[in-house]
Amino acid sequence: MNSEFERLLEEFSLYLRIEKGLSPNTLEAYTADLIRFFDYLDSKGYKSLSSVGIEELLAYNSWLSKGLSRSSLTRNLSTLRSFFRFLKSKGVISWNPTRFLDSPRLKRPIPETMTIEEVEALINAPDTITPQGLRDRALLELMYATGLRISELVGLRLLDLNLDAGFLRTVGKGSKERVVPIGEVAIHWIMEYLKGSRPSLLKGRESPFLFVTQRGGPFTRQGVFKLIGAYAQKAGIRKRISPHTLRHSFASHLLMGGADLRAVQMMLGHADIGTTQIYTHVTKSHLVETHKKYHPRP
Repeated sequence: MNSEFERLLEEFSLYLRIEKGLSPNTLEAYTADLIRFFDYLDSKGYKSLSSVGIEELLAYNSWLSKGLSRSSLTRNLSTLRSFFRFLKSKGVISWNPTRFLDSPRLKRPIPETMTIEEVEALINAPDTITPQGLRDRALLELMYATGLRISELVGLRLLDLNLDAGFLRTVGKGSKERVVPIGEVAIHWIMEYLKGSRPSLLKGRESPFLFVTQRGGPFTRQGVFKLIGAYAQKAGIRKRISPHTLRHSFASHLLMGGADLRAVQMMLGHADIGTTQIYTHVTKSHLVETHKKYHPRP
């Protein structure tokens, strides 16, 4: 990568981290997309972005399409659009050629969810006699009660909870803070965990995090994935269950119960209500299956 490309990548990364407040994972994805783009330009002999126009971008998009999925192509195009808008705002280029690029049409997949009975089986799977089991029960109850993302869950601190008022505060995508109600059942198990299990796990150590491991440290994303997978297997659930499956189930079960779409959007922390609307397709599918199963003339 030539020096100009390295400098622009560094400036753009700083802009995304400081001004846009992107998460490390998102920043890493943007950086990887741009490194791929710069490597392509290097291979074609381009030394400056001033000579890159719509034809060059179309050729790059065509080259990408041979090895990437449609969703990855869409993400790469989004990265390029953000990058070229940044260049235009800084006066590096005089016009933005990405304005004329069309995004690949994506069919948004309907998320995998669990039935209420499957959620009950999963949550009841931990042995609450043990400190680890009590912690795991509280963790699963909280995930289903709030629909937190896994990154939000593992980063949750004691100070983020207000159990008396029945809510928690979390910082989601784009460093946006939101308030999420917890629910009485989840509050009960969290209090049981705080009284009995957490001190036993910490063994005199201190931690600002709500959920801790046997070593006293916070949970990792991988740790929660393994935990949920193990309890799903124990509960006899044959679906492939992940932390996001609980989040999907939280949303779809609320909507099936008659919750307002805007309220669910706020609880999930979606910036765009269109993202939340995917769950209406889940509830419609559930209604169709219920009609087929129970109506005398399906």
